[in-house]
Amino acid sequence: MKRVMWAAAVVTALLAMTAAARADNYKNFRVAVYFVNAAQQYNEQQLQQQYDRITSQVKIDKVYIEVYRSRRFADENAIEPVKKFFTDRGIQVAGGVTLTWNDSGQFETFSFANPEHRAECQKAVEMAARHFDEVILDDFFFYATKTDADIAAKGNRSWTQYRLEAMRDAAENLVLKPARAINPKIKMVIKYPNWYEHFQASGYDLDQEAKAFDGIYTGTETRDPLVTDQLLQQYESYEIFRYFNNIKPNGGDHGGWVDTFNVTYVDRYAEQLWDTAFAKAPEITLFNWTTLAGGGRGNQPVPPGARQQWANQKTSFDYDAMVKGFQGPGAPGYARVAGYSLEQVDAFLGKLGKPIGIAAYKPYQSSGDDFLHNYLGMIGIPIEMQPTFPEDAKMVLLTESAKADPDIVAKIKKQLTQGGNVMITSGLWRALQGRGIEDICELEYTDHRVAISDFLNAYGAGNGQRLNAEGENTPPQPAILFPEMRFYTNDSWVLVRGVASGKGFPILLMNKYSKGIFYVLVTPDNMGDLYNLPAGVTRVIRSYLMQDFPVRVDGPARVSEFAYDNDTFIVESFLPTETKVTVNAKSGVGHLRNLVDDSVIEAQPAAGTRGRFGRGGGGGGAQESRFEVTVMPHSYVPLRMEK
Repeated sequence: MKRVMWAAAVVTALLAMTAAARADNYKNFRVAVYFVNAAQQYNEQQLQQQYDRITSQVKIDKVYIEVYRSRRFADENAIEPVKKFFTDRGIQVAGGVTLTWNDSGQFETFSFANPEHRAECQKAVEMAARHFDEVILDDFFFYATKTDADIAAKGNRSWTQYRLEAMRDAAENLVLKPARAINPKIKMVIKYPNWYEHFQASGYDLDQEAKAFDGIYTGTETRDPLVTDQLLQQYESYEIFRYFNNIKPNGGDHGGWVDTFNVTYVDRYAEQLWDTAFAKAPEITLFNWTTLAGGGRGNQPVPPGARQQWANQKTSFDYDAMVKGFQGPGAPGYARVAGYSLEQVDAFLGKLGKPIGIAAYKPYQSSGDDFLHNYLGMIGIPIEMQPTFPEDAKMVLLTESAKADPDIVAKIKKQLTQGGNVMITSGLWRALQGRGIEDICELEYTDHRVAISDFLNAYGAGNGQRLNAEGENTPPQPAILFPEMRFYTNDSWVLVRGVASGKGFPILLMNKYSKGIFYVLVTPDNMGDLYNLPAGVTRVIRSYLMQDFPVRVDGPARVSEFAYDNDTFIVESFLPTETKVTVNAKSGVGHLRNLVDDSVIEAQPAAGTRGRFGRGGGGGGAQESRFEVTVMPHSYVPLRMEK
């Protein structure tokens, strides 16, 4: 009897020690690891070795144990031993299911018109529900097949309409009802991928489907922006979580998910993790267990990749320090890159408030100006995307996707008559021609295209101010192709004008309507050309769009701002070189405090109040505090505004 009591006491002590170890993990977020095919070939010795490798590099709180992927079912007898392995070590467990017929190459989803596929989908979900109280669906629960059965089932509906309806049915009758019938306590979570602009065409439904599940998860993996599918811009790792968090608020968006694929330089993996954390994701999932359990190549550390240009500079991710500081078995791999990066941001993340940004309305099941919000984020405009019209915002940004709202013109008018401002893109103007937008402003989107490389600033009548680089006598190259929009003189006013062969073309227009101001931003045919605009042009665009924002960062493209409601903000550079930016803070700010090293940046001497070409364009106004901030390559600087 004494031996039993002693053994029980030892177990209790060990569990207490484990709980304490978990309490020592990151303070501002949890870290989970997704384990592909976790229970297919269970080997406790191998699993222990992998566990030791991973936990020596990154602190983990949770493991998602996958039971099905691409026609491969787990050995159901092994699921409970795998669960026990982790729970014995104080790690939370949840189930994972990847509902796809084939997840390699050109993905083959389930055909939800095929009875065999439907049965296998339900069988996989039921297996997970028997063993877990929480189950996440990896991001393959969409519909892309066009078999004869699919074509017949679609009938006269569009593919988008058919797939949305079919996936709502599949979610309810193949996933949620079967899972809850087996396990009434279960929480079903659906992970959505990063290509949100096109979701509805494959049946992903951020409206009804997201509401039906107990939680959602966000794919914040953006990988390399130049060579991978969709060419996703780095800012999306932040912005997509903010959007999904507004779709499923109050903890409904459980976290952000990052993988190690297509990382051409190791800092790119760190950046995705940082930006997910900057968006205030409560949990960050690392994909995948076996990848993280490996090291670099043999006994070599994870390769640094193409980072030679900034390798010897003091960047936020210090590769040499990461390697030298590693104390675990073998060589540091991607798990250590994750651990090193997350330790850094966890040290100051708690000092940041709630994220804020320019209110941008993107309705459910909408597309247009594909991923433009992320390009705007990459030229220093913080975005807070929302699925409902932000009626309480002073400035509302609308891209072409807002055309999906049949009442959008009425909502624009209401915003303006109540004293708010609206900025729309030329793409949205084109889509709204003939829908009543002309009641606000008579413009014409033409079929002409103009190559522009020279830009002028203006506000009213008189001379413009050149916006090309200071001291530059010739326009920058290359020229940028813009659509031509025609306007009536003195009805609308040009704030930024492009000039080509002696003729002017509007880039940013304003029109006063009722108590508000209506702006139209003419975007390049290739939105990536926003990066090729002179810094003076993007500075003026920011000054109008962010005229009521507490802080504005003026610098080159590929420098982003993340702002919070407690006078804190982050400047992050995705450039390969050291960069100097100007921070324009609200009146009364005397210095900026670095939240990493506690150093202080003092305000520059006052340059006078805003003039006719300044923010708001009307002359006068409150004086801004200006600061010069240096950002190292692929690095961030977190700052707090203080008096």
